[in-house]
Amino acid sequence: MGIAAIALLCASCMDKKETKENQEENRAEVNVGMAEKSTAWSQLFIKNEGWFGGDGIFGIPMDGKEFVPATDSTVTLFTFGDTMIGHHDGETLLPDDFLMINNSVGILKGKEPDSEKITFHWKETTEGKAEGLFKPNTPNARPHDYYWLGDGFVNTEGDGNLYIFAYPVREKDTAGIGGFTFEQVGVNLLQIPEDSQPPYTDHSQLETPFFDSETQTSFGSAIFVNTESAGAPNPDGYIYTYAVSNQDGTKGLLVARALPKDFVNFGQWRFWNGSDWVANMADAALIARDVSNEMSVSPLSDGSIILTYQRYTMGPEVAIQVGESLVGPFGEPEIVYKTTENDTNKTYFTYNAKAYPHLSKPGSLLASYNVNSFDFWADILKDPNLYRPRFLEIPLE
Repeated sequence: MGIAAIALLCASCMDKKETKENQEENRAEVNVGMAEKSTAWSQLFIKNEGWFGGDGIFGIPMDGKEFVPATDSTVTLFTFGDTMIGHHDGETLLPDDFLMINNSVGILKGKEPDSEKITFHWKETTEGKAEGLFKPNTPNARPHDYYWLGDGFVNTEGDGNLYIFAYPVREKDTAGIGGFTFEQVGVNLLQIPEDSQPPYTDHSQLETPFFDSETQTSFGSAIFVNTESAGAPNPDGYIYTYAVSNQDGTKGLLVARALPKDFVNFGQWRFWNGSDWVANMADAALIARDVSNEMSVSPLSDGSIILTYQRYTMGPEVAIQVGESLVGPFGEPEIVYKTTENDTNKTYFTYNAKAYPHLSKPGSLLASYNVNSFDFWADILKDPNLYRPRFLEIPLE
């Protein structure tokens, strides 16, 4: 059942020899269909031993080929926020048999969801206790701060480093007011040298100016590497970084860009104000509304852009929007999937849908969403595998 007319096929199946003029000539009207569950990709993250759950999950091709179909030699780095480490029998979990750490990674070799080709990584103390790979150590960090991880990319046309956005999180007292007991306090950037391996002891951490506490503007929600080496269909050579921002009664989307050589030269970043690129982040304009804290921005083969996200951040609706460019304008949101986890488990919620162009099959877009619970510590004991990504295939036919 088609719900939106868009241009020919996802970038995972584009012919890179085709010129822009030929793309225009060969453009065809196709439908974005309702998404279907991807059992194989979802099962890849069902584990009973060691790593057995996490959210976040961005997928970074380590060869920098963001929009080129993965091969048997492709290595994909998955980044996770809060992560479950321990063991269980698949049905129940004992309180003494697990630990939550604040971030981890998975490394998949190849293009298929093969459980024999994925490994998970975290740090361990000298006593063998699991802990997150990355802990804030910048000038403004406090001892008990921790990181959740945002999107990242390999800067193949710049310094060759792997960059991952990292959000310092701090506990807060909500006694008497309710709500979450934590808050994000900044936007940092992890700079990981080329060929570095977990636990990444040689990485650096940079504080960025790309956070505003009043509007909770936070860059790193999505990255679009618009370069030739990434396989972008119409490369202009810039790295586009997207932010969520609470403005005008909505969680909206902002965008900035910088050249690969200037990515960590933060004064060279420019922000889209609706008509031009400007130097002041405060002048950035919303280009989409009602998006999720984490999402994706992906190309279609004719140069159109598709946003994939969870509408209203934590609702059941996985949505897409198709736009004319990386700054829009974007069409109306189209709902491609409604999650069902909350139907039978009233404390569960779903959030932060996003897509993985380089892992997508021709004629479809692979996407995922997260599952969590408002009564997490009770529900995880009864459902040890609840806290993991679920995957979807969005047809583009």
